[in-house]
Amino acid sequence: MNVFAIADLHLSFSSEKPMGIFGDCWDNHAEKIKANWIEHIHHEDLVLIAGDISWAMTLDEVQEDLNWLGTLPGKKILIKGNHDYWWNGIGKVRSILPRNVFAIQNDSMLIDDLCICGTRGWQLPSHPKTTSDDIRLYAREVERLKLSLLSAPKNCPKKMVMLHYPPLSSNGDSTEITELLEKNNIDLCIYGHLHAQAHQYAFEGFKNGIEYRLTSADYLDFSPVKLNI
Repeated sequence: MNVFAIADLHLSFSSEKPMGIFGDCWDNHAEKIKANWIEHIHHEDLVLIAGDISWAMTLDEVQEDLNWLGTLPGKKILIKGNHDYWWNGIGKVRSILPRNVFAIQNDSMLIDDLCICGTRGWQLPSHPKTTSDDIRLYAREVERLKLSLLSAPKNCPKKMVMLHYPPLSSNGDSTEITELLEKNNIDLCIYGHLHAQAHQYAFEGFKNGIEYRLTSADYLDFSPVKLNI
């Protein structure tokens, strides 16, 4: 089994939201993703999708996007992004997922020798535009990550975390989230959310033994990236 990642699919088969308004690279982006996916990913592989899956607003609207995901090779694991307004209760979400698509919320998944934890995350308290509401939401996401990590088997050989928001800023300063990852001996953390000019604010590489990778679709040129895990 190979493990791949790509975040921020921003699918919109039901609403037909024109992603080209965010830059020419987004023109026909779903077709690009599908072509690259089929070229590199096989039935036995795992694909991690770190949020912002669909522009849909309801569970009915998102079904076409989820079905599209289900037709692609491999098992897929999802977490919620800030634009996933359709994600309304984990039980309801899981009830409409295709058989090869799974979702994490306040829990984790064990596949072979790899344990995958995750949560959405939120804007870092250190961000210059952070408000009191942002700090409250960030604290709630920290607690959700704790629940996810607590659910992981203690003897899992390899552990990784999926986040939608970056867990640390480009300068690599520690945060509550990075401290949690270190405490729980996480090997790899992937995230998305950053697009276009914001790519420059990504932290990639190793910090205190943990590898961090940005996996936004436009950052990856719409091709799922193979992870070293």
